[in-house]
Amino acid sequence: MMMRIEELTTEADFREAFPVFKELRPYVDEARFFERLKVMLPRGYRLFTLRDGIDNCVVAVAGVELTETMRGRQLHVHELITTETVRSKGYGAAMMHYLEQYARSQECDILELSSNVTREDAHRFYESKIGMMRTSYLFRKQLR
Repeated sequence: MMMRIEELTTEADFREAFPVFKELRPYVDEARFFERLKVMLPRGYRLFTLRDGIDNCVVAVAGVELTETMRGRQLHVHELITTETVRSKGYGAAMMHYLEQYARSQECDILELSSNVTREDAHRFYESKIGMMRTSYLFRKQLR
C-alpha cells in the first residue's frame, strides 16, 4: 500500500485536512477549527495527514501534542481519524506507527491517546493492532 504521511504547515494543508478532521469532531466548523489552531499550534499541537499513494487524497488525520509531565516527555494523540470510506484498510495503524516513531525521535517516554468511552471499535483497534494498553478513564466536567 502506497502512502505518504506529512506534518501540516500551511493554511491550504489545514483546509484540505479539515473534512476528515470533521468526521471525528462534527461540532467544529471551519472557522472554529482555524481559530483553535491559532492558539494550539504555538503550544505544541501538530496535525499530520496520511495521503493515499494512488490518488493523493487525505485519508487519515492525527492531532498530537508534545508535553512534559512528571511522568516524562510524552506525545499525546488528541485525534486520530481515518475517513469512513477506507477504515480497516491499515491507514490508522500506519499513522499510529508513524506517530510512535515520531515520538521516539522527539525523545518521548510515553505515547498516549485519548478516546471517547463509546468508541469500542477504536479501543479494540488500539489494544489489538497498536499494542496500547487501556490504563485509565479521563473524567471531564463541562464548564461552558
